[in-house]
Amino acid sequence: MSIRVLVADDHAAIRAGLCLILDGADGIEVVAEAGDGAAAVRKARALRPDVVLMDVRMPEVDGIEATRRLVGDGVCAVLVLTTFDMDEYVYGALRAGAAGFLLKSVDSARLIESVRLVAGGDGVIEPSVTRRLIRAFAEAAPRVPEPPPGLDLLTDRERDVLVGLGEGLSNQQIGRKLGIGEATVKTHVSRVLTKLDLRSRVQAAVLAQEAGLV
Repeated sequence: MSIRVLVADDHAAIRAGLCLILDGADGIEVVAEAGDGAAAVRKARALRPDVVLMDVRMPEVDGIEATRRLVGDGVCAVLVLTTFDMDEYVYGALRAGAAGFLLKSVDSARLIESVRLVAGGDGVIEPSVTRRLIRAFAEAAPRVPEPPPGLDLLTDRERDVLVGLGEGLSNQQIGRKLGIGEATVKTHVSRVLTKLDLRSRVQAAVLAQEAGLV
């Protein structure tokens, strides 16, 4: 089945270009476009796409708030695509539960790959900011003297998977490291997020850093 994508960007020309790239890729179908965050939320709730490709700076409702609403309600995964590599946008998007963060300078092949990864349950972060992002995000977050709630509920294997997330590994890479299948990794990631009350694997990576597991 095709990966169903909604493209949200307030610039019509950029939307058209993104749609052209994605519709031309095997196994990907653009099901709708939106010119602002409110329209993105409304259309995503109606159409239930697999992924929303979300700009940050949009009128009415910005991309970060739109992401928060969609992820909070479990509507779909969100991949943020923006022109600006600014900490407030990166942190805001990840706090809102975005599964990925890319810059609009990304090439077509990387964009297509990222949409596929996010649709498959992986996380994607712009390579130039990955390590800086996780460390800075962890340092900026409030420190707690005790392990995060729910950490003691994890099985040994789930804790191993959490460590892999903290290292920035994909599901495939975690599977190779632990000697288990990718489908099994996805199941463990889902259980880790549920037990730790997290919205995305990137938030799990930050928690792993904060807890000193990585």
